[in-house]
Order: sequence, then C-alpha cells, then structure tokens
Amino acid sequence: MDHRWGFLIGFLGAVGLLGSGHGGQQPPETAAQRCFCQVSGYLDDCTCDVNLKRPCPFWNDISQCGRRDCAVKLCQSDEVPDGIKSASYKYSEEASNIEECEQAERLGAVDESLSEETQKAVLQWTKHDDSSDNFCEADDIQSPDAEYVDLLLNPERYTGYKGPDAWKIWNVIYEENCFKPQTIKRPLNPLASGHENTFYSWLEGLCVEKRAFYKLISGLHASINVHLCARYLLQDTWLEKIWGHNITEFQQRFDGILTEGEGPRRLKNLYFLYLIELRALSKVVPFFERQDFQLFTGNKVQDAENKMLLLEILHEIKSFPLHFDENSFFAGDKKEANKLKEDFRLHFRNISRIMDCVGCLKCRLWGKLQTQGLGTALKILFSEKLIANMPESGPSYEFHLTRQEIVSLFNAFGRISTSVKELENFRNLLQNIH
Repeated sequence: MDHRWGFLIGFLGAVGLLGSGHGGQQPPETAAQRCFCQVSGYLDDCTCDVNLKRPCPFWNDISQCGRRDCAVKLCQSDEVPDGIKSASYKYSEEASNIEECEQAERLGAVDESLSEETQKAVLQWTKHDDSSDNFCEADDIQSPDAEYVDLLLNPERYTGYKGPDAWKIWNVIYEENCFKPQTIKRPLNPLASGHENTFYSWLEGLCVEKRAFYKLISGLHASINVHLCARYLLQDTWLEKIWGHNITEFQQRFDGILTEGEGPRRLKNLYFLYLIELRALSKVVPFFERQDFQLFTGNKVQDAENKMLLLEILHEIKSFPLHFDENSFFAGDKKEANKLKEDFRLHFRNISRIMDCVGCLKCRLWGKLQTQGLGTALKILFSEKLIANMPESGPSYEFHLTRQEIVSLFNAFGRISTSVKELENFRNLLQNIH
C-alpha cells in the first residue's frame, strides 16, 4: 500500500465491519464474537507541536514514570526543518555560538522569503490562536520550554504505564467532564460496580449532544487501548525487543464477558469517533484547497507535492458515502443551543488540560496529540458557515487552523484509522478462540 494512504487504512475496514451484521439470534460463541458483537449494523446517533513540560493544573502529586519506554526522543536542532522552527527554538547546549548564528541566519532567510500578504496572514493566525472557538488549550510554541518531537521515532505503544496514576487520569475525565452527576457511576469504575443498567439508562436519557460527548471520549479511550494491545511488548531481552498483538490484553479490555458487557460498547464508540473525524476532514477541504494555504516546511518543491497529496487524500475522504450527519447537533432553541455548545467546548477544553497530568511522557505526547486532534475536528464541525464564507484568496480571518491543529488533526485521524485496521487483525486472531 502506498505510504501516502497510511492514515486511511481503516477506510474500507470501517465500512465492512459496520455493514456485516450476523444472521439469527444465536448466542456468541467465539472470543471474536464476544468482542465485536455490537460492531455491526446501525450506529447509534448517526444518520500538536506538543509541550510535554507543561505542569499539571489540577494536582501536585503527579509522579513521572521512570520506565525507559515512557521516555520521549526529542529532535536535535539540525533535525528540524527551518520552515517549522519557532523563533524560541532551544538549541542544544553542545551547539557552538557559530552554529547558533548559522541557524539563526537560516531562520531569518525563511522569514524574509515570505510575501507581504503571507506575513500579514501569519500575524492574523497568531492573533486567532486564542480564539474562543478553540476546543483545546493549545501549547505555546513560542515558549522556551517548547520542544520538537519526531513522531516516527516515538511510536504509540505499550509503555507499562498503568495502575492508580493511569486510572486517576481517566476517572477525572469520565467522572467530572462528561456531563455526569456524581451519583451515576460508569461501568467498571474501580470505585463502584453493578451500575451498568443505571448508567446506560441515564445516558440514553441525555440530549444527543451530551450523549455524543461521552461516546467520543469512550471512543478515544478505546482507540488508545487498541494501539497498546496491538503494539505490546511481548519479549524484552538483552538481544532484542519484540512488539506485537497481545490477544489476552485485548480480551481483558474488550471481551463482552470479561468486561461485563462494556467492551463491545467501547468498540462501537470507537467507530462513532472515526466517523466524526472523517466528517470533519470532508468539511474542511475548502480551507486546504485555497491557493493561499501553504505548508511552510522550508522546501517549496516539497510543500507543493505535500499539498497535492493532502488534497488527494481529502477528496478521497469526501467521496465516502456514509458520513456522519451533525445537523441535529445544537439545533434547538438558539439561546439554549449556544449555551450547550459553550458547555461542550469548555468540557472538552478541560480534558485537554488534564492530559498535562499524565506521568508517562510518551503517553502524554500521544494523549495530547489525539485529544487536540479531536478538538480540532469538533471546531471544524461547528464552523460550517465560516468555512463556507471563506474568501477564495487572501487571508482567512474568520476560520483558521494553526499548525498545531493541522498536525494533530491528521495524526489523530491516522491513529483512529490504525485502530480500525487493527480491529480487523484482532477479529481474525480471535476467530478460533473460545
């Protein structure tokens, strides 16, 4: 498969799984059926540069994971393309003053190559970064603590980060940020049990927007768990490390019996998340089609080629026939709808801040990236009129995506697509297990 389609690998997989219902009413028999029993038929409710050093804003007892697999490999100064460096990029202590001057000259040359119109657009983008339309708390790329990370050198996989610290992160997200009263406990909450019927009865009674919010968070959580199960450390010796699919771990998280019926719901919510992000990418095509949109990597030839490939992928997404329909969101009384939208945005923005409390740096990196990607997708879905009214040329002042948002949007969708593809792998692996 061509590498340019790498983050669309889940495309056909989603269509196949959503449309492959089982005939009859026979009870599930195989492990695959127990995990995937709800991933078929009708889907409910459907007709960043990353600053890893930001402090946790909610509690002080955050413990940093000491495992080597939690560490993040940072980019050296000569590995970062000049076109994407911020003015505050910290050169390594080993770099000489001459090297620093040469780097600064190259940065200056890139800035001077921008047209006057583009420079004005960049200034407008900077002013827009604090817009109230944002669903995530964006990191300040001008901060002296900002660092560059090559995601290819830091793959998302199992790191050993688990236990009370990891549970605390997800508990705060679910219990305090999903429009849920404290008296209603979610299934498999370690602090409570036997509340499944109560929880889902309460959830179905919510408006479609609040119900969707929970499903998005659950889908994100499920997707992250799929990644960890698919790239699990199976063997660690002084000779080599072997990463691969851990079937037992997957069953513990998604088997209908082992999770008291919760696992298949999680997988269904993963597809809900996939369709939401797919829809956002299809709606934002006009933003990337504009002649003024540039990628600014520092290499004009590569920029043009990348934009062509990007548009090719986006048009392929736009041709997908089963897109999520968000028109039912915030469609009631205008005043109440605006209040609900603001609550929706603030709840999600708070979740993006919670990611700064993750003790494992590699987990924090991917958690923040995927959270911001989802937040960017939501921003797009709620900006339909602004996107439609963008001028064909010149700066787009009403609707804008920052570099962080663009990077997180596509990488987050790549992660979700990978999850969908991995589900098919796990389905095949579990087919003969009872």
